[in-house]
Amino acid sequence: MKKNILKYGVFFIAAVSLVSCKNKELEIADKKIASLESYVDSIEVINLEETETNWDRISSDFDRKNLESSDAISNLTEDVKYTSQAKIDSINARYVVVKTTIETKAAKKQVINPNQLLRDRFFGAGKIGEDMNFSWVNKDNILSTYQSFFDTYKANKSDFSREDYDEVKLMYEALDTRKNTVEKEGLSSSDNTKIASIKFKFSPMFKVNRIGAKARENEEAKE
Repeated sequence: MKKNILKYGVFFIAAVSLVSCKNKELEIADKKIASLESYVDSIEVINLEETETNWDRISSDFDRKNLESSDAISNLTEDVKYTSQAKIDSINARYVVVKTTIETKAAKKQVINPNQLLRDRFFGAGKIGEDMNFSWVNKDNILSTYQSFFDTYKANKSDFSREDYDEVKLMYEALDTRKNTVEKEGLSSSDNTKIASIKFKFSPMFKVNRIGAKARENEEAKE
């Protein structure tokens, strides 16, 4: 009799322990899922620009929390696991909406505008942006930069639109501004003279070509 009582007692304790363990696993899983949901709640309401700026960190944090949630439900009973997985799937669907918005915006930014293509053609990909920063030009490369600019201009001037000429003018003026600084940083008189020769050839050519482009576009507009 005592043996039976002892046996039933052991079974009861084991059963209680098992239930307690399952309840603990469910509690942990619920907390992980709640944390995941709370995280998605937060990225849905913050400023889109802020989300985009911190996207690498945000996506990494989401992946980690999503994995933790999936791991936490792996040992639950099938019916509970099914319900928990449905919650995770619903949260993931909301995250995908945010992710798609960010990726779409990033893709639009990657479309290079015509002015950037023109700047890349004159100075190389990515060297000059909208800020017209020529800080990379120094006394050692300024002559070759002017020469390359002039050669590129001559080779492509017949293809330029009026807007292109406006952009070329801005680039040329920005390069000239940088030259004023480089002159104080040891630009040789020989290179300075050669640059002056390039400028002497470029200025009248540019003026005539720009007027021609405007006249051509005006004529085309009348047709």
